Amino acid sequence: MSSPKQVIVIGAGIIGASIAWHLTKAGARVTVVSESGAGGVATPNSFAWINASWGNPEIYFQLRIRAMAEWKRMASDLPRLPLVWCGGLCFDLPPDRLEAYAAEHSSWGYGIERVDARRAGQIEPNLAELPDFALRVAEEGVAEPVATTKALLADAERRGARIAAGTVDRLALGNGNVTGVVVSGEIIGADDVVIAAGAAAPAIAATAGIELPIETPPGLIVHSRPYDKLLNGLVLADRLHMRQTAEGRIIAGSDFGGGDPGEHPDTAARELFAAMKAMLRGADGLELDFHTVGYRPTPVDGFPIVGRAEGAGGLYVAVTHSGITLAPVLGLFAAREILEGERDVLLTPYGLERFAR
Repeated sequence: MSSPKQVIVIGAGIIGASIAWHLTKAGARVTVVSESGAGGVATPNSFAWINASWGNPEIYFQLRIRAMAEWKRMASDLPRLPLVWCGGLCFDLPPDRLEAYAAEHSSWGYGIERVDARRAGQIEPNLAELPDFALRVAEEGVAEPVATTKALLADAERRGARIAAGTVDRLALGNGNVTGVVVSGEIIGADDVVIAAGAAAPAIAATAGIELPIETPPGLIVHSRPYDKLLNGLVLADRLHMRQTAEGRIIAGSDFGGGDPGEHPDTAARELFAAMKAMLRGADGLELDFHTVGYRPTPVDGFPIVGRAEGAGGLYVAVTHSGITLAPVLGLFAAREILEGERDVLLTPYGLERFAR
């Protein structure tokens, strides 16, 4: 009987946590290495919207809709995951583009309801101004990002994974292959290394001569102090997306990824919070608690980079902007590919080799 595969996962954000959990559950011996601790860097700054919404080709929609199904599968294994299918109310596009989105995605099987002002008021009665036309997708949801990541890592640890704090100096190389990582001068060996380190991924990959074409645009998100319930689900309004967390905080960005904070993020945060507060009835006592500026790891073509890196045996890369939505499906598919050599057809467009072409 062969011994379990030794895998190092670099990064403890939601993508790294999901890959580590799926690998451990499948029998691998996993070490998670992270400088920032559970939650990583980008994950705590996420709006955390789970969706297969507008603006993407059908092939990417299929990956995202599969991811939504995998969230439900993962939640059945971990019933305490802070996952809520609260639905989303969308009116952040002109009516003609909303209608085009509804027609296209409905034909793909997405459960879209066309909504007038009266129905919008039933869904979100505390909106100060109701849209004449909006779209409702009841199957969209939210996973509280840090709590979800910690739950995955805790269960992976319970199953035998090791969580190690430290900075990855470089990838260890031998005969053209990646054989482990060097952490604070110490080599940790492995059969495979997974880079799931978000914005830090390009610098780590470069130590093995691998270029990752990734941008890291900033995103400003404001967080209120906990407050009475004002929102039932996600509200995707023109230049303002908002939701209320499980502890009662209302969080918002100029879109779901957050907007550019500019040169004065404190001022931008106050202005954004004022705009959010003005959109809500019953929000007189709502107070700004803090804001975050996250740097979103975004491949230059906007789509995930997931798969083995050609020219560096033993290295697997998983970097994407849509980490919250895609986490469970990328964890499942990555674990299968690393342990069994089986690459799911839904990952076909998202290998690193597409940039060489």
